[in-house]
Amino acid sequence: MKTDLLTRRGARRLAAVCSALGALAVTSAALAPEAAAVDVQSKEWYLDAMGAQDMWKISTGKGVKVAVIDSGVNPATSSLKGQVLVDEVPKSVAYHVTQDYDGHGTSMAELIAGTGAGGGIKGLAPSVKIIPFRIHTSGMKDAEEISKTPDEAEAIRAAAGTDAKIINLSLGGIAPDDAVKSAIEYAASKGKLVFASAGNEGNKGNLPSYPAAYPGAIGVAAIDKSGTVGKFSSYGNSVDLAAPGLNIPSWCDGTFTEYCDSQGTSPASAIASASAALVWSAHPDWTANQVLRTLIDTAGRSWPKNKPSKYLGYGGIRPRRVLINKDINPGPASVDPLAVENGTSVTPAPSAKSPSGKPTKEAGSSSGATSAAAKDSGSGDSTQTWVIIGAAAAVLIIGGAGFAVLRARHNA
Repeated sequence: MKTDLLTRRGARRLAAVCSALGALAVTSAALAPEAAAVDVQSKEWYLDAMGAQDMWKISTGKGVKVAVIDSGVNPATSSLKGQVLVDEVPKSVAYHVTQDYDGHGTSMAELIAGTGAGGGIKGLAPSVKIIPFRIHTSGMKDAEEISKTPDEAEAIRAAAGTDAKIINLSLGGIAPDDAVKSAIEYAASKGKLVFASAGNEGNKGNLPSYPAAYPGAIGVAAIDKSGTVGKFSSYGNSVDLAAPGLNIPSWCDGTFTEYCDSQGTSPASAIASASAALVWSAHPDWTANQVLRTLIDTAGRSWPKNKPSKYLGYGGIRPRRVLINKDINPGPASVDPLAVENGTSVTPAPSAKSPSGKPTKEAGSSSGATSAAAKDSGSGDSTQTWVIIGAAAAVLIIGGAGFAVLRARHNA
């Protein structure tokens, strides 16, 4: 990208977006989607681990819309045909939202809502509809394209004004931005759940990642099929939950001809968003606070809930546990379950009570995983614990250091 093409928003966006657009690691041989349906979907190990078949008997996400703020979403892939609501994107931010130069945003949309048709990715919530937003400037050709593409804050505010109940931000960077912080608080006040990737800097200095570190954002760490946190997954006060994020299929690039294995907290955020959509679809009268509270209460962990892990927050997300419990108590509608971490008393408005009523890649993606039982100066616990994440047979290891560390402020 040439700096002489930047407009009035360019300087700020360049710093934030370049930070957010570290390469998502692709680590295995590519798979041609039209010819490899079984191969691609067999790589979606987390569907079995989370008990997807059992969950889909109760909820597939029908009636819920998710705003995907990313590199754009290609609605023409076999898995997304009929899933993307381009007409619901506000006109002010609708410029070329379906032009995805690198495939990242399309991959996140498929992980959430893909139907699996034509050999594509099967999303965790295949009846969800996607409202696409494009903010990334990577690969954009000229000054007009850059100037007409909204920045992150503009896109979040626009998404907050749609019928999307959930906003997915599979992006992040180390540079804070007051406008983005304010936009996320605004979205939360409108009754939206905002999931954000925790960041991929865990083994590269572990600087705070934004927007995950802002109040109102739910930071999601990445775990592998054994339940172990990825060594790249950023840790600290901004981690609220964990979700699968290693060895996840995604588009290799923006040609949409092959799938590759990928890893990062980007797919973890998308899978968390899909999890929330399953729950909200089954309980359309719940508020964002209630959906999030039940996901926190049922998260897989072996440490006290009031002492979140700095690696995994409240634990591995388990929407199945919410869906199968007909007597689950969602708690008060207007109380933020992350009020302590957020350092705020902001309570979402009841604007998202029902579906009918009238939300990128990160820098420094890396491979491999490391036990969360790495030494934590704030805890003497360095053992590994066994936690069931999804179906009864899916037992995953989650490391144990940091489990006695009570987080203070969400964006400390």
